[in-house]
Parts: sequence; C-alpha cells; structure tokens
Amino acid sequence: MRISIAIGITASFVCGNALAQPPAPAANAAPKPFQAGAPLSATNEKGVTLPMSKNVKVYGSFHFAESCTYDPEKNLIVAMNAANPRDMGTPPPLTPNDGFVSLINPDGSVHTSKWIGATRDGLTLVHPLGSAIQGGTLYVNDGNYIRTFDLKNGTPKQSFEVKEALNLNGIGVASDGTMYASNTGNPQRIYKVTASGQSSVFVDGMPLNQPNGVAIDPQGNVVVVNIGSNDVQTFDKSGKLIKTEHAAEAGNDGLVVLPDGTKYVSSVRFGSVSKIAPGKEAEVIATGIPSAASMCYDSKQRQLVIPMNPNNALAFIPLGRR
Repeated sequence: MRISIAIGITASFVCGNALAQPPAPAANAAPKPFQAGAPLSATNEKGVTLPMSKNVKVYGSFHFAESCTYDPEKNLIVAMNAANPRDMGTPPPLTPNDGFVSLINPDGSVHTSKWIGATRDGLTLVHPLGSAIQGGTLYVNDGNYIRTFDLKNGTPKQSFEVKEALNLNGIGVASDGTMYASNTGNPQRIYKVTASGQSSVFVDGMPLNQPNGVAIDPQGNVVVVNIGSNDVQTFDKSGKLIKTEHAAEAGNDGLVVLPDGTKYVSSVRFGSVSKIAPGKEAEVIATGIPSAASMCYDSKQRQLVIPMNPNNALAFIPLGRR
C-alpha cells in the first residue's frame, strides 16, 4: 500500500534567510475536547430529548432531503434534494442550479442517485421543497415557481411562477390539476394555481400560522399543517375553514391524508409523528426523528417515509397491515 502525504508551508522571510515566526496562540485558545456524534434524537415540545423510537429506520445518501412522494407505478419513492440549503426566510439563490431528485427503493436502498439532475441540460431546479404526484406528473415547489416533470422519464414540462410568493413550501394537487402551495414566510398564504397556470391567493393570513404541509383529502378539500401551531386545518374549495384538528405537537411540516380520512403529521421542530383518525384525538406513533420534514405515504408497503433535511436521510415507519 502506498501512502502519499502532501505538506504545504507558507513562509515569510525577513533579514535575509531568517524565517518569521508565527504569532503565539492566544491565551484563551485552548483546544476543545473531542466529541463524538450522538445517536439520532430530537427534543420534543416539552424540552425533553427523546431517542429515536425503535419502529423508525433511517437510510441516507441524500443532500438536504426536504420532501418525497410515492410513485405506485414504479413502486419507488421520489425524493427531493436541495444541493444548496439555506434559511427558509431568505429567497432562493439564482445560482447554482443544482437541485436534484432521487429514486429510492421501498427498502430504503438507492435506485437512482440523480434521476432528475444527472445533467443540467434543459433543467432548472434550484432548491426543490414540497412535491406531489398527480396524473402522471411530478409537481415540485422551487422558490416562487412550481415546476412540473413527466413522471415516466423525468423530462421537464411546465413551470408556473407565483410572483408574490417568497418561497413556496408544501404542495397538494387536486385531481383536476389545480395546485395549492403554501408560502411559509411572509406573506403567510396558501396560493391556488390552476392547471393552466393562473395563480391567486386561496387563504391569506389568519387562521394560518406559518403554513407548511398541504394535502388534498378524499372530498377534495385542502388540508394544511402549520409550523407556528399544532392546528391541522381543512379548507373547502372556496377557501373557507371548515374543520380544525390538532396534532400532538406544533412545528409541523409533513402531512399525509389516507383514503379513509386518517391523517399523519410530522413535526420538523420536535421530531414526532401524530396519527389523527377521523373523530379521534391525535396519537403519537413515533418520536425522536430530527428535522422530520415533508413526508409521503408508500401505499404498497404501507409505510411513512420522512425526509430529514440536514441529516441527509430518509426515515421509514411501517404502519402494519390494514
């Protein structure tokens, strides 16, 4: 085995060949003791740090995975990767154009590392956040654009600009192609974008409280979870609030609505997953998942899949048999 070692020295010379001495270290610059990383955990709303519950499995090979959606035709998980992570309160950078989309097998192993994003030819995808699948199309929030892709081959289709939006986050798409996207920062809104690209404000301000995850329920209503509260809000097609439920904790991001109306909510701030069965109080089914972001539901394997932002990983939670 051959080992190569390269050493670089920067020198300054004074008075001929005399080598200037580096400055003495400051008196208070004592090295800090080494610390190894801790197992994955999250601090809940009460301030208690909880280890990840045993029913959660985590798989990596991502870059700031923010959201995922499930393709039942391919039986693959479609995961968004933002290669240029930033604070949510700032506009997306114009360059580099380096967001990408991965395909993941249901067991968590990687199918295609860069499905959309293997090349940048004909592609603009800066910082993909929320995602959804409807009618053979992948919808992705990217800054103040909703970008669409052919689900069969990943080819870019249309991009719809929402000019007033700062940073579109969660997205739900109705069966007719109408898009509903949250703007988590100011202005706190849900935008409605028609299949032809006409955008309007669907809900503006209260009762929203940093709206994040968006989904469509079996009746075609728009369901929203908030970072600023534990409210799970259902709006009818006119934008009227018709129901408010509550997750176990606030700080919510991910939202899944099953055909029977059962809702699952993930808290990106406090690491829990709540189950809200119709007519029942929220039940915590998993804890200790750091940065539990915009999750999706794998309907064939009956599992929740949760991107974990800077942890560069996906968490898997089996729901068991029906």
